[in-house]
Amino acid sequence: MNGAVEFPLDLAELSFRAAGESLVRRSVLPSGVRILSEHVPGSRSLTIGYWVAVGSRDEQPGHFGSTHFLEHLLFKGTQKRTALDIAVAFDSVGGEHNAMTAKEYTCYYAKVQDRDLSMAVEVLTDMITSSLLDPVEFENERGVILEELAMADDDPADVANERFFEAVMGAHPLGRPIGGSPETIQAATRAAVWEHYRANYRPQDLVVTVAGAVDHDVLVAAVTRALALAGWDLGQYAAPVARRTGHPAQISQGDPVTIVRRPLEQANLLVGVPGLLAADDRRVTMSVLNSIFGGGMSSRLFQEVREKRGLAYSVYSFAPGFSDAGLFGMYAGCTPAKAGQVVELMLSELNRLAEGGVTADEMKRASGQLSGASALALEDSDTRMSRLGRSEITLGEFVDLDEALRRLALVTAEDVRRLAAELAAGPISVAAVGALDDDVFTSVLSAARR
Repeated sequence: MNGAVEFPLDLAELSFRAAGESLVRRSVLPSGVRILSEHVPGSRSLTIGYWVAVGSRDEQPGHFGSTHFLEHLLFKGTQKRTALDIAVAFDSVGGEHNAMTAKEYTCYYAKVQDRDLSMAVEVLTDMITSSLLDPVEFENERGVILEELAMADDDPADVANERFFEAVMGAHPLGRPIGGSPETIQAATRAAVWEHYRANYRPQDLVVTVAGAVDHDVLVAAVTRALALAGWDLGQYAAPVARRTGHPAQISQGDPVTIVRRPLEQANLLVGVPGLLAADDRRVTMSVLNSIFGGGMSSRLFQEVREKRGLAYSVYSFAPGFSDAGLFGMYAGCTPAKAGQVVELMLSELNRLAEGGVTADEMKRASGQLSGASALALEDSDTRMSRLGRSEITLGEFVDLDEALRRLALVTAEDVRRLAAELAAGPISVAAVGALDDDVFTSVLSAARR
């Protein structure tokens, strides 16, 4: 495979060899269902995912929290299976099954032996197409989700992360919490969640991805059969739902400083600025920057904040990207008395990177870290399955390990410095949880903005 392989929505069949001699195949059915597989030589197991390109950002007023609520409910029973039946189906073969709700998609997945593919397809298809959303189970699950939110609210790092997204993204839907809030979950009705379900779980929305010991023709036959038995009309033509546009959104910053006061021994700090879109050509540059700046124990943040000064145990940077927005963030947990100093160090390190650039040794180290981590991650069929899903739903192209390494090799130190300068010039947001005064960051941010 040379270069990235595009995934046109109007192309019915596609097949190619990827790095390591894995075979990637893709079928787009007339109904709009998309099925992708990556056969990995020597595998004895597989990971399968059922994806819909709807996440928390897509919810309308009155439906906030519905995506995550629905994720829970699809495990609670269908016309054919109870919640226990679904659990037993996977437990009895030593498999794993779960789901994840994100800001731009939802995925229901399972990991099983190759011989159990048919079972996994049947059960996941039944869940996706035929959930009852039973009123009694609906109320039971409301309680479960409220407990989940309460658990997250007891975790200061989770609280800081939610406030951080609100601060950077402002009123943009990406700034909303994925799981909703206790208020929106309490207000959710079965009718609203059912409406959300019927509007977004259709043939043209569904993407099925499998990686590992999989035969594509067998997979397509199994999925087609299961969907037909569920009553989906696969004979009626429908184009797959269009991908998100990828045009940068107009982001208006929320509160520059958000402090959640709690009597904790440690302050949880998040500092950041707007970042890159998921499909931005500079994402690989961002990966190099993040590696050098806060991606490991040899990174600048770790060395300056923890090793040289002993101000924090955990300190790192991160850079999530979405279809029309992104952010670059820095995290640290420290004693409240040192919070201002830690934020000042974070921002000064970002400015130092923007002004002075990076060294040849840092570039070499980052290249080694990223290439090695990428290769090791692909030993897991979960990673490969997720790569297929994101390639289909978000990127519209498939990048294998060889192409990823080729792109990595093209990144220069000047590319990293320019991107750092762009980030450093962005509006700074701080979110913190702990025993902190309201003005703890005032002088630091004033100096940073001059």
